[in-house]
Amino acid sequence: MRIAVIGDIFVDVKGYSDQRFIPKGRNPGHIENVHGGVGRNVAENLANIGVGCRFAALADDTGTGDDVIERLKKSGVDVSCIKKVSNGMGTWMAIFDETGDVAASISVRPDLRPLTQLVEEKEKEIFQETDSIILEIDIEEETVKKVFELAEKYNKKVYSVISVMSIALKRRKYFPGTECFVCNIQEAEMMFETELADLKIEEIEEVICKKAAEEKFTNLIVTLGEKGAVFADKNGNHGFVPADKVKLIDSTGAGDSFVSGVAAAMTAGKTLKEACEVGTKLAADVITRTENVCRVMDKSELGL
Repeated sequence: MRIAVIGDIFVDVKGYSDQRFIPKGRNPGHIENVHGGVGRNVAENLANIGVGCRFAALADDTGTGDDVIERLKKSGVDVSCIKKVSNGMGTWMAIFDETGDVAASISVRPDLRPLTQLVEEKEKEIFQETDSIILEIDIEEETVKKVFELAEKYNKKVYSVISVMSIALKRRKYFPGTECFVCNIQEAEMMFETELADLKIEEIEEVICKKAAEEKFTNLIVTLGEKGAVFADKNGNHGFVPADKVKLIDSTGAGDSFVSGVAAAMTAGKTLKEACEVGTKLAADVITRTENVCRVMDKSELGL
């Protein structure tokens, strides 16, 4: 099994408070620089669980870009579709409170316009030689359009992953074309303009099932943080998978790892519920680490 990932690369600057975080005060703690970016995280997650992965992305033509590519290569990611350009990588700066949740963040997005040309140049490698596609759906719309055109040409299923929902919503017309659309509860509230956070889990299930049918999603998953995830498909089937109980260290990358597990499982022929269970295991693993990706795991641990 081989999955192509199309997305971005970031370098994350993370500040951790060693005691109760005071928003306007001086907070003793420590700082780490970590390779990040939604697409990059997904690619390394796949490699870490033994799934063949080819990553199509842009990297800076600097030593930092070289470092990112080298790490991915050592992890087992096929980096032959990464193109080095000026300003190809973004930066995310975040401050975490004492519980491991983000207290504040600022991001600088890269210039992803050259990605469309890259996808066209590497069409065969990305689409013909892989089993499915994971697309960061809030990248440049021209690139998103081209990905869906080529996925249809080569009869490949597309799984979505989101970085910024406000940008992703501008690509909304492509959502129903995904094999599985995954978002968190806050993103679902934005997308459906519906309050969900105060509802019971079974009520959220009903809303998501109704919305999936109305907007013609093939499969739709909404993650609920520490509670778990609800899912629904085009046939009206729906359900809930509880989250694994672990100690939160750093919430970064939980959604990326969840999508990685879902796409890997569904590409392997698992059901939507089974895919949610695999995604849940990966998300539970990554939030116990300051890294943005899961640890190296055997596929048998995940039932793949």
